Amino acid sequence: MVKEKLSGQAYFIGGGIASLAGAVYLIRDFGFKGKNIHIMETLNILGGSNDGIGTPEKGFVCRGGRMLNEETYENFWDLFQSIPSLEQPGISVTEEILDFDHEHPTHANARLVDKNGYVLDVMSMGFDSNDRKKLTKLMIEPEKNLDNLRIRDWFSPHFFTTNFWYMWQTTFAFQEWSSVCELKRYMNRMIYEFSRIQTLEGVTRTRFNQYDSLILPLKKYLEEHDVDFDLKCTVTDIDFKDGDEIAVSKIHYKRGNKSGTISLKKKDMCFLTCGCITDNSDEGDFKTPARYLPENPPSADLWRKIAAKRSEFGNPEPFFGHPDETKWESFTVTSNGDKLLKMIEKFSRNIAGSGALMTFKDSAWRMSIVVAAQPHFKNQPENQTIFWGYGLYTDRFGDFVKKPMIDCTGEEILTELLHHLHFEEEIDDIMKDVVNVIPCMMPYIDALFQCRAKADRPKVVPANSKNFALIGQFVEIPKDMVFTEEYSVRTARYAVYKLTGSNKKVLPVTPYNKQPEVLLRALNTMYR
Repeated sequence: MVKEKLSGQAYFIGGGIASLAGAVYLIRDFGFKGKNIHIMETLNILGGSNDGIGTPEKGFVCRGGRMLNEETYENFWDLFQSIPSLEQPGISVTEEILDFDHEHPTHANARLVDKNGYVLDVMSMGFDSNDRKKLTKLMIEPEKNLDNLRIRDWFSPHFFTTNFWYMWQTTFAFQEWSSVCELKRYMNRMIYEFSRIQTLEGVTRTRFNQYDSLILPLKKYLEEHDVDFDLKCTVTDIDFKDGDEIAVSKIHYKRGNKSGTISLKKKDMCFLTCGCITDNSDEGDFKTPARYLPENPPSADLWRKIAAKRSEFGNPEPFFGHPDETKWESFTVTSNGDKLLKMIEKFSRNIAGSGALMTFKDSAWRMSIVVAAQPHFKNQPENQTIFWGYGLYTDRFGDFVKKPMIDCTGEEILTELLHHLHFEEEIDDIMKDVVNVIPCMMPYIDALFQCRAKADRPKVVPANSKNFALIGQFVEIPKDMVFTEEYSVRTARYAVYKLTGSNKKVLPVTPYNKQPEVLLRALNTMYR
């Protein structure tokens, strides 16, 4: 129950799920007037990295995909319990997602595929005694000892040949040079899923892509509360008052060719989404490669400006200073009819929507695909099918298409995939049905996993902050793991509660890593 109504204006910089969630918390928990909430977004569409767009004529595209988890997304489910479903009147988005997921459970039958096209038995993690020793040590190692250490600094070369690594790496998009501290957090946070990583039974899927299933209901809720969406508006700098206290005085922005400022008053608040993993992404098509455009990512440029003013705002360089380490490429395939979809279903022994991720472990690009339940878009016709995939090693030459993935057209990427599926004899017929294959190059998609020190990520609400908070994937939340919807929502909830001076509590991380039965299952898995 709301005990008091707050006054003033709230400015959210960035239109991703963290800002949208923060706006909901202000309205739901504090009776904040929606007309006093302003979400400032550079693009002409909300959603940030939770995207999904396209047409039947030109094909559909998702830059990436976020897997949900029923057991560990505490604040996410609570948030969407308050958001009405757009598809099923009378129930919440949380109920809609969980009902759909329970009706379409995940159980991957083809998690790893070798170069000969054989589905591998992956019940065994493939660990040797040293792998087990190092993994166990990592689980209990204090984070303060892990600053600036990479995963490959911690483990021996054998670890990177195990079934566990192939599955864990591609499920979450880790690299050998990613932060070992982030791997530790994932292992502790997702230990509940460790014993079923080979089937991905813990994956919870939305009915449609995440823009249609998550962002549109959030947008509708906020629209009904008169929230101001300021699109095509880029925040270029933030001014702070002099002194030890952190207080935003002005927001500088650019809208089209016009620049302007917003002066904050005493009761106003400012929330900055700190960094964006899809900055500078670029899309190609069937005949055109996506471009690699790492220069001047806008969210990082803004972060650099404020970090130069106050040390409390962290250090963006480890995350946005090494695009060759943080890039990978996705692709979305749209076809008329279901010929290719049915062939993949037969190969994997999974109907669409039940298999989660299938990885071709020997592929030079470390390629994986996901076939979601159809339709995957609200405006997708019945006679079209869609699936998504990605490659982690984009600079390597393909096994069949002798070019780096980064230089390949959508047609060439699909050709490489069809050879890994050993559908060579059907390629011509398959290609006749293809509407488009849209590759998407993302220079900073893995930035949040970069090797770092703890101080490089700022606190959500820095000490002595009076009206400023940082939210999203590049701030520090103890115990939780980045690259998840939960992380963004949790940061927003904490930021709102802290800046409003509320004694309300953010739902804590569930300590599965301290539950004996979960630890026993994990131990058994290590020795399978």
